[in-house]
Amino acid sequence: MEKVKVIAENRAGLAVITLNRPEVHNAVDEDLRTQLGSVMARAAADPEIGAVVLTGAGSRAFCAGMDLREFAAASVSVIARRRQRRARANPLADFPKPLIAAVNGAALGLGLELILQCDIVIAAANASFALAEVRRGIIPGNGGTQRLARRIGQGRAMELILTGRTVDAASALAYGLVEYVVPAEELLPRAEALAREILANAPVAVQLAREAVRRGFELPLAEGLRLEDDLVGITFGTEDAREGPLAFSQKRPPRWRGE
Repeated sequence: MEKVKVIAENRAGLAVITLNRPEVHNAVDEDLRTQLGSVMARAAADPEIGAVVLTGAGSRAFCAGMDLREFAAASVSVIARRRQRRARANPLADFPKPLIAAVNGAALGLGLELILQCDIVIAAANASFALAEVRRGIIPGNGGTQRLARRIGQGRAMELILTGRTVDAASALAYGLVEYVVPAEELLPRAEALAREILANAPVAVQLAREAVRRGFELPLAEGLRLEDDLVGITFGTEDAREGPLAFSQKRPPRWRGE
């Protein structure tokens, strides 16, 4: 029987997705990667799911990176084929709904690269972060060199990538790598509360606002402003755009239709 390496739980419209290899600090092997892709695809297609919290099993690690034992045993041709397959689809970067990382421990290598693809990152006080690939004779290869610089700036990214240094949660907060640091026992409740705050808003507006930020970040300002204007125009044509002001004027909670 295949081990369940990714657990998905639907909590009333919020999917909590857990990397489930605590015996190896949730290191990512090919099976986990495949299961994660399938779980994320189902969450993306499920109209009942409005947001996702991604976390790791256990209390020591969110994800310790790729499974180096599997990597060391694989041939160059096998590694190349896997990288080609992954380049065609990225279940986190391409995910269409709000994605919150709840970092419950070490996020190293691929683990850090996973959270860089999330919209908001909440870390437990015991969390730690590193892109230490240069200490293994390789470089970050899952977007780490690109996304880390965009998130915390080129200088800080250079420092962490070229030294392979591990930083604690407080430093990650100061660098802008995470948005919140909380006690470990408060991690999932805080992540869920944040997700619920997002889910209380108009679904189409949330989706398009998220698209404006994520796509616009890669564009020159003038193009980003045009994108924003186009997406604002789309929201004006929705039923929710009429419901919001009406609910405000009637002093009642809005009844979003998601259209």
